[in-house]
Amino acid sequence: MQVAKGKVVAISYTLRTNGVIRYISQENKPLEYLHGAGNIIPGLEKALEGKANGDQFSITVPPEEGYGARDETLQQKVPAEIFRGVKQLEPGMQFQAQSEDNKRLETVTIVDVDEEEQTVTLDTNHPLAGQTLEFDVIVNSVREATESELERGYVTSPRVPERARYRPSEPPTHDHHEHDHSHDHHGHNH
Repeated sequence: MQVAKGKVVAISYTLRTNGVIRYISQENKPLEYLHGAGNIIPGLEKALEGKANGDQFSITVPPEEGYGARDETLQQKVPAEIFRGVKQLEPGMQFQAQSEDNKRLETVTIVDVDEEEQTVTLDTNHPLAGQTLEFDVIVNSVREATESELERGYVTSPRVPERARYRPSEPPTHDHHEHDHSHDHHGHNH
């Protein structure tokens, strides 16, 4: 069975940026997604079209077909008190935050901490926005989607290359299901 719209596809993959590994799917826990529903980034979905179970390939995805360009306006100052409970706030730390529409989680990154003002500057760009993505992919399985999956528009909870979660600037339409895999906070998200 080939990858096509309406099929549920399971893939294992390694994601690199600039040759540095950013994510490796867990063994026995492939990413399962509904093809053609915009659950994963466009460049990867396009590359999977027509592939079959067992296929292996590598692809380079430019930012415009990945998590988009960086938007420098997506930075904001917030009171440090909203992070109460976090012992030490430092630039580079990442957190999961509810989106404004409360429909998904977004990854936010601390870019500056002002001790005097007691404020924290946050960047809500997806951690991989503006970056070229290098994928090594294995197609683990391809099956027909169930009626409920087709009606819902996604499988259960997509894992890493979800397109929405990382693009707060483009609230999920294709991205309606961002379920973050921000492994970027601890070492790097899902």
